[in-house]
Amino acid sequence: MKILHLNTYEGNGGAGRACLRLSDALRTAGADSRVMSYLQLRPSNKTIPFSKTPVQRGLAVFNILSERYLSKAVTKPGENTPFSLSWFGTSVKNHPEVKSADIIHLHWLNHGFLTPRFIAQLDELEKPVVWTFHDSNAFTGGCHVRYGCEHFHKECGFCPLLRNSGKNDWSHKNWLRKKKAYSELACHIVAPSNWMAASVKLSSLMGFREVSVIPNTIETQVFKPYVKAEAKKILKISPDKFVLMSGFMPSKNDKHKGTPYLIEALNDLASRPGIDRNRIELIIFGNKAGADTPEFPFKTTFLGTISNDDHLAKCYSAADVFIAPSLEDNLPNTVMESLSCATPVVAFKTGGIPDMVRHLENGYLAEYQSSEDLATGIEWLYHEDNGPDIQKEARKTIISQFSETVIAEKHLSLYQALLDLQPK
Repeated sequence: MKILHLNTYEGNGGAGRACLRLSDALRTAGADSRVMSYLQLRPSNKTIPFSKTPVQRGLAVFNILSERYLSKAVTKPGENTPFSLSWFGTSVKNHPEVKSADIIHLHWLNHGFLTPRFIAQLDELEKPVVWTFHDSNAFTGGCHVRYGCEHFHKECGFCPLLRNSGKNDWSHKNWLRKKKAYSELACHIVAPSNWMAASVKLSSLMGFREVSVIPNTIETQVFKPYVKAEAKKILKISPDKFVLMSGFMPSKNDKHKGTPYLIEALNDLASRPGIDRNRIELIIFGNKAGADTPEFPFKTTFLGTISNDDHLAKCYSAADVFIAPSLEDNLPNTVMESLSCATPVVAFKTGGIPDMVRHLENGYLAEYQSSEDLATGIEWLYHEDNGPDIQKEARKTIISQFSETVIAEKHLSLYQALLDLQPK
């Protein structure tokens, strides 16, 4: 069985990492699995670059930049919610790797790779097409993150993200383009979380299609527990410190990552009786200290971007709690990585996070958008005497439900079932 995964970037962003992890897991299980990326940002032996020649790479850069800037031009000034017009793209149906594959597995295809029309062309190859939805864009009029918007239940339009919102705005026009293209495409949808599967079923574009809930996977032998005291020493943190950890923080106004709620929760926590500020230390990866960095009530260490996964696993292990204040996330890699390193997670009850975090078992699920409850979750772990058992439960969750072997087998079973349905 030859599986070809398609993703815009090689290992970049959550979808890119999830795609590579799945392909690695499938290869370990004995399958011929490959990843083809539209634009390979760095030399890699893990992906096949679609854009190989200077002309192809130039066209890819042009498509990516055009798509991003034009999408920005139609959204409201200062709007940080990602929106894609999907005007620019490239046909892949005649690529040798695509034609020779038994299964075509689509992942994140925006930024100039595959438009709806070019996705529909894959149906001409008469082979199973699987599409993993890493965000909501495939079944909306353009947004990747929906929050409370329900316009995708119908035909979009009146989009709250657009400068010129109305019945026939760009979100509605995109919806119509997708409807036409999808009518020509037979595909099986994979939702990494139950939340995403439920969202798909509510959509007017994809609600009638079959959906399988199969989570993303993780390298469990890379993201593994280390002795906390030793991990803290590596980061030059005293072993008796209670360490909080959080991931990438864009601006304070960023809605998707929930940074304002993190700041409010930490300030709330610092003011509570029984909390010793001097005992707590905060570490943040993905950012460097700078002029735009918010002030925190605890000593804070900015680790910057961590490109070495072994070191990142030690950083997770050094933390006593990982805080994920995201307001909408499908199945965030950071939550899975933290749990795999036996570090409990405190997060909002949103998206696919409840698929991983078990309330008061391996972490704490705070009420949505309640910074006070987020602080309560951190405080619970701060005072909890049963910490080692909670840490063991975190690791156990990942091994039993999200490990490479488990997820690869689920995908292989789906692929085989789809091949069995093909005309002989």
